[in-house]
Amino acid sequence: MLLGVNIDHVATLRNARKGHEPDPIQAAEVCEKSGADSITAHLREDRRHITDMDVMTLKKVLKTRLNLEMAVTDEMQEIALRVKPHSVCLVPEKREEVTTEGGLDVAGQLTKITDFIQPLKNAGIEVSLFIDPTEEQIRAAAKTGAQFVELHTGQYSLAYGTPDEQEEFEKVRESSRLATALGMKVNAGHGLNYENVHRMNQIEDLNELNIGHSIISRAVFTGLSQAVKDMAEIVK
Repeated sequence: MLLGVNIDHVATLRNARKGHEPDPIQAAEVCEKSGADSITAHLREDRRHITDMDVMTLKKVLKTRLNLEMAVTDEMQEIALRVKPHSVCLVPEKREEVTTEGGLDVAGQLTKITDFIQPLKNAGIEVSLFIDPTEEQIRAAAKTGAQFVELHTGQYSLAYGTPDEQEEFEKVRESSRLATALGMKVNAGHGLNYENVHRMNQIEDLNELNIGHSIISRAVFTGLSQAVKDMAEIVK
């Protein structure tokens, strides 16, 4: 299984002082050298952490894959078509939220999302849909033509170590099986950390895990390189 590292929180720390450090581009390069298979950056509409310049620079300097998380808007589509990252992951976005709170409602906006992703696919960009692990959303995602889904593991992560853990884990596992059977590749992420991520290895169809906050948090104490190496060892 592959490890994608999200560098948004490095940019959050930089922007707290409206300065230049820590540099998320440098962080991405450290992650690459330490075992990350891809780098994820979420270009939010309000630019609260990652900026347009960050995305353009990442595209130029990364030796591995750039995964651009973005909302389903005309502005973001135009940026993706201009920058041409390796992949995009479409996510729901609310300006007031601290972090992404749930999956994209593909079933409720099937035509819109199908039409939205076609120009991206035509440009050679792989498309992933960040969705909750439910049958309804999996089947809808398959109808859009997206090559990937990224399963939202937030509920599993919150339930880890509680009586609800197994139920939430099974939702992720069964959704992964269904998505694979419908011809899509499967990634997962949100809330995964050094304690709960090991169970993802029990899901045979998973391709890649995208993890950010937990890695950056550990990096405060161990350094970024060691934090990535520690997570990569568990994931791989």
